[in-house]
This record gives sequence, structure tokens and C-alpha cells, in this order.
Amino acid sequence: MYRVRVRSVPPVVLALRRFPNPRLTGIGAGLFAALTMFVLACVDRLLFDSSELVYGLLFLPVSALTALWVRPADLVTAPISVPIAFAVGVFPISGGSEGLGGQIMGLVTALAVHAGWLYGGTLIAGLIASVRKVRQMRARRRYVLAQGRGGAPASERAPRSAAAASSAVAAAKPVRAGAGGAGAAGAVTRRPQRP
Repeated sequence: MYRVRVRSVPPVVLALRRFPNPRLTGIGAGLFAALTMFVLACVDRLLFDSSELVYGLLFLPVSALTALWVRPADLVTAPISVPIAFAVGVFPISGGSEGLGGQIMGLVTALAVHAGWLYGGTLIAGLIASVRKVRQMRARRRYVLAQGRGGAPASERAPRSAAAASSAVAAAKPVRAGAGGAGAAGAVTRRPQRP
């Protein structure tokens, strides 16, 4: 007698399945990440006095969500849009002096100081996007193999069956002598019969 083994789904997986699962375009994922990081940086500035640790810790889940929510066709944009979102968000907490030059220097300094968080979030987004891409390629390969086992796909069967049908029709109809090149090509011309 065979014993059926039933896998129980962990409660964490069940809880994660209840979360929304949007599919954002590449531009949408970039806008989501940039706006979220800007809002979180403003909250960090108001509540935590521009804490680098809080901003960096908030950046990691935003990077993961960006890579999870981008649609499969735009997976390559996730590791690109995440560093841009980090730079947009770090602007409110950069603490530059007055004037445009002072703000730019503060932004460059903040990006240099927070480089570890930037690389960490980009690495997370890149890993998630890579895993999703590998899973997508495996699913496509399984689909192609399943189509191959059941016979050739319909797109390949149709031209063969049409060619076979036309050759069968040409072989079944006799060609009259003197029909010329048209009869040799498989096209049969009939003359109207007189009553």
C-alpha cells in the first residue's frame, strides 16, 4: 500500500500569500521605490532626526518589494531603479548647507557614507530579480517540454497538414495530357462541358 504524504504549508507562507501582489511596469516600480523612499526619508527626518541606520533599514524592504512587484517582462529594471530611489530618498536627510552647491555636496557625501546600505539594497533587488528570472525560464522550459511530449505544437502541425492535404489532392486527381505547366505544378484546370 502506498502512503500519501501531504505537505503542510507553513503559516508564514500563508500570511505572505495574503499580501497584495501587484505587477508594476519598470517605470511604475521605479516611481514606487522613489516616492516610498522620499516619504520614508521625510518621516525619518521628522521622527528620528535623520538617522542613517533607520533610513538604511527601511531601504532594504523597499528594495525587496520593488523586485517582487515588478512584472516579469521588466525584471531587469529593478536593480537599476533601486539605487536611483535611494538617491532620491537620501536628499531630505543629507543635511547640506544653504545654496545649491551645498545641497549637492551634502547629497554626494550622504551617498558616500550610506554606500553600504545602497549596495545591500541593490544586491537584494538583483538577487530577487535573478531568482524570479530563473524560475520564469524553468517554467517556460517545462511548458515547451510538455508541448513536445503531446506532439508538435499546433503552429507546427498546421503547415504540415496543409501541405500533406494539398499533395494528397494533387495525387488523387489525374492530369490530362496537354495541360502544360499548370498541370505539372499540381493545379488542375477543367474545361466546361457542353450539354
